[in-house]
Amino acid sequence: MISPARSTAFDILRKVEAGGYASDLLLARSADLDSRDAGLAQEIVFGVLRYRAQLDYLIAHYSGRRQKLDSEVRVALRMGIYQLRYLERIPAHAAVAESVELVKRARKRSAAGLVNAILRQVDRDPVAWPDLATALSCPEWLLARWQRQFDADTAQGIARAALSAPVAYTAPTGRMQDIGSQSIVPLLDLAPGQSFLDLCAAPGNKTAQALGAGVHAIACDLHLHRLLQLKGLNASLVVLDGTRPLPFSGRFDRILVDAPCSGTGTLGRNPEIKWRLTAADLDDLPRRQSALLANARAALAPGGLLVYSTCSLEIEENDHIVAAVPCEAIVKTVRRIPGRDAGDGFFAAVIGG
Repeated sequence: MISPARSTAFDILRKVEAGGYASDLLLARSADLDSRDAGLAQEIVFGVLRYRAQLDYLIAHYSGRRQKLDSEVRVALRMGIYQLRYLERIPAHAAVAESVELVKRARKRSAAGLVNAILRQVDRDPVAWPDLATALSCPEWLLARWQRQFDADTAQGIARAALSAPVAYTAPTGRMQDIGSQSIVPLLDLAPGQSFLDLCAAPGNKTAQALGAGVHAIACDLHLHRLLQLKGLNASLVVLDGTRPLPFSGRFDRILVDAPCSGTGTLGRNPEIKWRLTAADLDDLPRRQSALLANARAALAPGGLLVYSTCSLEIEENDHIVAAVPCEAIVKTVRRIPGRDAGDGFFAAVIGG
């Protein structure tokens, strides 16, 4: 028998490897689980994703050699080692036996003996990690970027913060929202009756915040299925590509551009990003972000305020984008860094019209 928690975690981790997002998959797959199984599935999924570099090193360490493993086998081993080393209340026999059964269920029966042999060696003894990136379970190239951009201590603080989830708070809107995310909308200095454009609105947390100030809101997003998450809010919903000239005839008193980004400020919440992101992504994303900001500025009323924000830590997506704005138009910039500040990492620039 395989417990519903481990079966669900295994299936979700396989889907994450195929491009899915852990939070969305857990939300969809946990609805039919009891609270105990749902909690364990979540702990295993996020734990494996956060500590993946350490787990892969330990697989090689315990097997005595580096070898190419089928994806299903590697996922089962990661799950087993995570439970044995990092979860104190999990019986060792359950972690080992069910990992073996997961491999068999995945039609990799020939690897069952290998999985059993590796997991029976796992202990909780301290490990001399081969390098800092493995110790922090962070891609080496990403850690090196942060060291150059900030400093060594800050970079390590960011990586350590990504090993645990920041606390989500219930916002006044009733939605669960990170404390860093909640800090963006107040920068717009909203007042009742103002016209407000949220150019990249989904999932709608910041639109809901803005509506609390009594603004007249138009909420936009590129994808209809994402925009439907705002259904029920008192806002006009428009599907559009904000990187193209905007279709509005009038201008807006307040505009929020919460731009799609790499998400490196949210690695504790979305740990799969650190294994999926590549340096090439940081060449492509800024082109879209620059277009979004330029089109939003063109729609800003004289005397209005615009906030450009991302949940990225990377200067290519933040400082370099805002550098295209005349200095006199920039009211202020705000930066939140995980490990230094509570919650997710964010960048925001307040720009005047």
